[in-house]
Amino acid sequence: MNMRKDITFRSIALFLICSGLAGSAVAEMGRTALVLGGGGARGAAHIGVLEVLERERIPVDCVVGTSMGALVAGSYAAGLSPKKMRKKLAEADWTDIFLDVADFSQLSYRKKKVSQRYLPGTELGVTHKGFQLQSGVVAGEKIKLFFNQLVDANLGERNIEQLSIPLAIVATDIGTGERVVFREGSLTQAMRASMSVPGLMAPVEYKGRKLVDGGLVDNVPIVLGRELCNADRVIAVNVGSPLREPENIGSVLSVTAQMIGTLTKQNVERSLTSLTGQDIYIYPELGTIKASEFARYDEAADAGRKAAEQQVMLLRTLSVDKNTYTAWKNKNKYAPKTEIVIDEVRIAPTNRVHQNYVARQIRQVPGTLLDRPELEQDLIRTYGDGFYQNVDYRVIRENDENVLEIIAREKEVSLDYLVFGFSIDNEYRQESNFNFRAAYRNTWINSYGGEFFASADVGGKPRVELDFYQPLDTRHHFFIEPNYLRKREDISIFVDDERIADYQLDTSYTEMVVGANLGGYGQSRLGWRDYHVKGEADLSSVVLPNVDERFGGFVYELNLDRRNRLYFPSHGWRSDISYFDSHHEGYSKLSADLGGAYKISDYVLSVRTAYTTSLKGELPIYDAVMLGGFLRMSGYASNQILGDEALYGHIRTEKIIGRMPLGLNGDLRLGFGLEAAKLETNYTLSTGDDWLDSGVIYLGGETPFGPLYLGYGFTSKGDYNMYLQLGAL
Repeated sequence: MNMRKDITFRSIALFLICSGLAGSAVAEMGRTALVLGGGGARGAAHIGVLEVLERERIPVDCVVGTSMGALVAGSYAAGLSPKKMRKKLAEADWTDIFLDVADFSQLSYRKKKVSQRYLPGTELGVTHKGFQLQSGVVAGEKIKLFFNQLVDANLGERNIEQLSIPLAIVATDIGTGERVVFREGSLTQAMRASMSVPGLMAPVEYKGRKLVDGGLVDNVPIVLGRELCNADRVIAVNVGSPLREPENIGSVLSVTAQMIGTLTKQNVERSLTSLTGQDIYIYPELGTIKASEFARYDEAADAGRKAAEQQVMLLRTLSVDKNTYTAWKNKNKYAPKTEIVIDEVRIAPTNRVHQNYVARQIRQVPGTLLDRPELEQDLIRTYGDGFYQNVDYRVIRENDENVLEIIAREKEVSLDYLVFGFSIDNEYRQESNFNFRAAYRNTWINSYGGEFFASADVGGKPRVELDFYQPLDTRHHFFIEPNYLRKREDISIFVDDERIADYQLDTSYTEMVVGANLGGYGQSRLGWRDYHVKGEADLSSVVLPNVDERFGGFVYELNLDRRNRLYFPSHGWRSDISYFDSHHEGYSKLSADLGGAYKISDYVLSVRTAYTTSLKGELPIYDAVMLGGFLRMSGYASNQILGDEALYGHIRTEKIIGRMPLGLNGDLRLGFGLEAAKLETNYTLSTGDDWLDSGVIYLGGETPFGPLYLGYGFTSKGDYNMYLQLGAL
């Protein structure tokens, strides 16, 4: 036993002596500051430089970083090796990280409904002072969570002042234009602030200031590096992008990018004048790698390694022996916590949104191990509710307990806002339709989350809707919802293939329903609906009676949607079931519409089946089944097929042939589909109860304005139709 104690004592003593010798050896060489500049994705070159420093056993006394350089500098100071950095970047889904949206299947049904008709990113806040625009295209929600994971802040806050290697991170106060230097506080918050490209990513609020990318004021902070640890020399790495050629500047975005690039270039040139003969300057040749091309991180890292190799003779003058370097590494090594038990889950105070509403999404159970992947999913889903600037978390120690605190910071843009959308529907056999729509959402009127919604569509299909949604509990399990809707639609009436009349259908209803929200699955509603229907044809006939009817009835709806995307889903399913029973009119209407998608390699298989019938009586023409149009029997004109008791189905396969052109987000797909329908009672075709067939070929993809389709529909009889559609119809 005494021998073991003696061995342990000697080991500790030896370690302390070696550490002291290491510190002495490093001190004799003078102090070295590592300065890593900004440059977006090009900043992955810093990893290659660090690989060479590690191979050559070159210790540093402090690290300074800006923008992407702040990410690498912060990770390095936090104990992350270059090898592990490469691995973390390889595991990251860079397309997803910059999309601040939850999977569509995880959104609340109310959020899904708004997404179906209004464009994301068009929110315009409404306050007593006027209108407010969003502060950035990307809020940075997933980016911040990625930073937490990168430096192990997900298991407890990592503060800059607690790191073994002194670190400084540069950001810019967008209000004053001043440089802001982080030397203490949250590491991930500093990294996030330094990478906030103005206009693209929302600023970070810090001590009453709004902070953006530090590259605007000090992209390669050499002087700061020298000051931070009283350095005798600086290793400076510049990964900035060159300015665009004049012929490549035309759009507003390119002019803005050139302006930011010019400011950055000027401050870099000033900074480089402070280099001395003792310093080492590394400027990787990054060629065509753009600041936005994070998927090319490996190329950038290799370029950084190559550039450092070209300076290797100078770098080797800073090398230390193996034992000294190992001792330095061990001194700065961080041992991450592998698991942590959460004793309490706490929601930080909010302003208008009820804390229980935030808590409903968090599945972490006190007394269990922190499940980081599950928690991050919960935070993204919470963010997807649409009320927050960002949603973050931290693990803090209080009274010897681990407290998981969820921080949901409400939007700077008002929670009362306008949203917009539009649609263009052109087809060969019908008149073109253009609709512009706008809606006003007044959210969180009361502590339970009451919401007033008003919308209007103008164009070929005018529509007005007023809605008041009142949850009955703070977690929004149940609600009541009075609603008024009025819409007008001009329907072309065909007999077989001959267009004989136009029918103007003016429908309005008032309803009162009670309902239940079913989490990310959907919603169930039950209530009473009063209709007023006016139908008038430009040619009177037995088939097309003019109507002016008022009637009411019970209504039930069950809407479930688990698709991963609203448009062009690659997996998931949806189900819509509704029932209306009107005693006054003597008919009832049951509808069921089911669909799903499944991806196999570069192919997406989609199926859909829909059935509508009247359980009693016969569907009147103003409430009849309407088929025809794109992906609704595509070989026929829109609403060419009218009838009762209809069964419809299609199967489609889509080949992902690339990405949308012009930098648009989403897949570009080539699709082919087969469709069939059968009506027991057909009001407009003389084919009786025969099966109808149709096929469709189309090219489609998602744009910032909604889905875009170019299609050709056909039937076995030789009928055909052509389509161009843009936006949510």
